[in-house]
Amino acid sequence: MGKRQQEKSQQTQHELMDAALELFRANGFQHTSIAEITDHAGYAKGNFYRHWKSKSELFLNIMAERLQYYRGQREPALEKAQSVEDVTEIVLCFLETIIDDASWYKVFLEFTVHAFDNAEVRHKLNDSEYRLSSDLFTQLFAPFISDHASARKLGALVTALFEGFLIHNALETQVLDKEDLRQAILVLTRAYLPELETAACSTSTRRTPPC
Repeated sequence: MGKRQQEKSQQTQHELMDAALELFRANGFQHTSIAEITDHAGYAKGNFYRHWKSKSELFLNIMAERLQYYRGQREPALEKAQSVEDVTEIVLCFLETIIDDASWYKVFLEFTVHAFDNAEVRHKLNDSEYRLSSDLFTQLFAPFISDHASARKLGALVTALFEGFLIHNALETQVLDKEDLRQAILVLTRAYLPELETAACSTSTRRTPPC
């Protein structure tokens, strides 16, 4: 494939992804068809299958790009992090960014339910390339802790807590808010990463860095 043809292919792929995301936000994952995506982007249906085998594969591609975008916003802060506490605060800011994007996380929750019936999609959804997972937590905390098993368990617990919070928000229970989530995650972090107990600064007294 020549350079110009490759650039055109990438442009088509991104335009299809943009069209899909717009429709997913408006109508949901299940109620958006491949034909609607290609029509909305102004392409023939065959263009879709040059890039993805299914709508699920497309959505995973969108998720990977969004995670890279969210993490890219935090990279400068991660490079300056000097403790587990610093990394925890950066992760909390990352989570709050997702919470504030309600139309996206509702589609994410819908797709998570969709993955229940598809082993391949379910397996990929657990990959750190697509979501905040135990593997991603291990990678973020690795420079500051020696026990990777604790970091993986913490990652799984925080993921469960965070996604449960998203469900509460989607159902509009109005019982929990972002500060409740923040405090719960800090308690989990202290419980599973003993290094925090000997940290020089307490999270209850330190000033939270800006997101």
